[in-house]
Amino acid sequence: MQRVRPALKELQKQIGIDHALASQRLYTDGAELLFDYAERSHEAGMDIRTSDLVAIRNGQRVFATVILQYLKRIEYGQDGYASLIRVPAYGGAEVVADPGRSFGSPVFERGGARVSDVLERFWAGESLEELSEEFGVPHHQLEDVVRATSRRAA
Repeated sequence: MQRVRPALKELQKQIGIDHALASQRLYTDGAELLFDYAERSHEAGMDIRTSDLVAIRNGQRVFATVILQYLKRIEYGQDGYASLIRVPAYGGAEVVADPGRSFGSPVFERGGARVSDVLERFWAGESLEELSEEFGVPHHQLEDVVRATSRRAA
């Protein structure tokens, strides 16, 4: 959220988008919000050139073609509003941010458990096996989330 709020304010200031999160020109790579400033229509499955995308927080264009394999587009519902963001920051774990579940906090797609709830219980001493059984999340996905969120020893 510390990157999202300033990015949304910047979009509103620059181009007058009040509800940028609902815009189909908004993308994420899992760490930054990216905006497609190109003036063209976007149809499902349209190929995107990374040179058209700009990191909103710092205004830098995304040039590296490598980012295309990591780029995750926000999914939109039938009403045209954002309905789901796939969060790639957790490795192979299927984690999503869905405004209709847990107030948009990251949740495991399978099982629907909030990532923060599962992590708190793991750090309190519960095993991954217990958590997998209780929350209905595959063991390998729990491992990926723990790895992604664990701090390295200094």
